[in-house]
Amino acid sequence: MSEDEKADDTNEFDRLAAESRQSLPAEFWYFLKHNKKWWLLPIIIVVVLLGILVIVGGSGLMPFIYPL
Repeated sequence: MSEDEKADDTNEFDRLAAESRQSLPAEFWYFLKHNKKWWLLPIIIVVVLLGILVIVGGSGLMPFIYPL
């Protein structure tokens, strides 16, 4: 590898490191879109809904969840 290639790699690394990072949902959406893994979407939705139910279930809102 020549010095010019090393310098180009370093410059590209610095440029990528300086870019702002995407949020987790945006990065996950990018992954689904470009890798065609649409079957993961219902699984993630169910896991998120169960997580919300567990968090709300441990709070003072539990009596309001029972009728549901």
